[in-house]
Amino acid sequence: MSKSKEKLKHSIPMPKQKPEDRIHNFNEVASGYTKEQAIAEAERCIQCPEPQCIKGCPVELDVPAFIKLIKERKFDEAIQKVKEANSLPAICGRVCPQEEQCQKFCTLGKKWDPIAIGRLERFVADLELQKGIQLPPLSKRTGNKVAVIGAGPAGLTAAADLAKLGHEVVIFEALHAAGGVLMYGIPEFRLPKKVVEAEVAYVEKLGAKVRTDALIGRSFTIDELFKRGFDAVFIATGAGLPRFLRLPGENLGGIYSANEFLIRMNLMKAYRFPEFDTPIKVGKRVAVIGSGNTAMDAARSALRLGADEVWIVYRRSRNEMPAREEEIENAEEEGIQFKFLTTPVRFIGNEQDWVKGMECIEMKLGEPDESGRRRPIPIEGSEFIMDVDTVVIAIGRTPNPIIQRTTKGLETTKWGTIIINEETGQTTLEGVYAGGDIATGEATVISAMGAGKRAAKSIHEYLMKKRKSTRK
Repeated sequence: MSKSKEKLKHSIPMPKQKPEDRIHNFNEVASGYTKEQAIAEAERCIQCPEPQCIKGCPVELDVPAFIKLIKERKFDEAIQKVKEANSLPAICGRVCPQEEQCQKFCTLGKKWDPIAIGRLERFVADLELQKGIQLPPLSKRTGNKVAVIGAGPAGLTAAADLAKLGHEVVIFEALHAAGGVLMYGIPEFRLPKKVVEAEVAYVEKLGAKVRTDALIGRSFTIDELFKRGFDAVFIATGAGLPRFLRLPGENLGGIYSANEFLIRMNLMKAYRFPEFDTPIKVGKRVAVIGSGNTAMDAARSALRLGADEVWIVYRRSRNEMPAREEEIENAEEEGIQFKFLTTPVRFIGNEQDWVKGMECIEMKLGEPDESGRRRPIPIEGSEFIMDVDTVVIAIGRTPNPIIQRTTKGLETTKWGTIIINEETGQTTLEGVYAGGDIATGEATVISAMGAGKRAAKSIHEYLMKKRKSTRK
């Protein structure tokens, strides 16, 4: 194989902390590309005449164009090109599952490693954060006012796009800092708080205002927002209600939802442990039930908070795990243990009603179910007990119903998600749009951002059409 072909074959590895070091700190695991590494990776891109990678991106990022600019060492132009489509690139470059989206469609990836699109996006975004963010040209003010409910990925994306289009935007956030799941649901070692804060600051510089400690459905209803002068509303409250197993003993002390576990850790700055502690007691033997990215986050956090042993307990095999391969590999490197084809059936407490054991049953895989994954079937007589003193339930989240219950005429599904037109984000109420997890159920950061972009475009068209008809 020639030297040029050999360079095409493998992507540039991402530098990261050694496992034996990182399990003792909450510093970011991956350190990002250097300029030389980014250029070398960009040079692998073959600049397809009909690029497929764009099709896999929910925000329709012009991937070949920004990679070509990196190759030409035009880093400022590269981040400008990225931000034409994506207002949160430093976040996306870290937490989006590029391997299942843009990189999945990379032409080069059909034969060798796909281009590391996410790593390159993070590189130009981080470089801009170091140098200082440049604002794009903003449209003339329209005089319209839009309320965005929720400052997570969908809300921030919609707010940024609407502000660029000249609308006055106010983001209402229930918690005391913007970011949503980005700030409270993802650990520091995967997404540093300073990165989220910088991306939020960019959205504010575009003109969006953020009002924290404002729980819509309690502080104001959607009807009251319209009475206060808003012309349209975008609901982007995510899926913040944890799901539980509903097993005997699940109310024992030491058993947490992943939602509670991660929010407490982030809210109380436990990522600066031991300078800041957390009000969650983490024992020596921790079991995390689930296999998604949230389960990996909880397990790896427990290890950093002092656990001796941490288990991921999953009812299927490794092949069916929904977590990113990168996160699974990081967990394996750090010593997280995996107990596959296993599910809990009850929890056992001590005299103080604190969990001390978990009775489990072994499983085998049957035919695929509606998810496309093989259905787990209990093996009769295979029960056993695991000694644990902390359990984290990480089996997903559903939408908080507060807005749905306080908004007359807003139709929902039986799962509590808001019914929308998938192309526009329009709900069953005029002027009210929704997107992200509140409409789809729990999904990815980038899919929520895609929903935010679509809704912003539709809201803009709705407001401009309404203004035009009013003038007649």
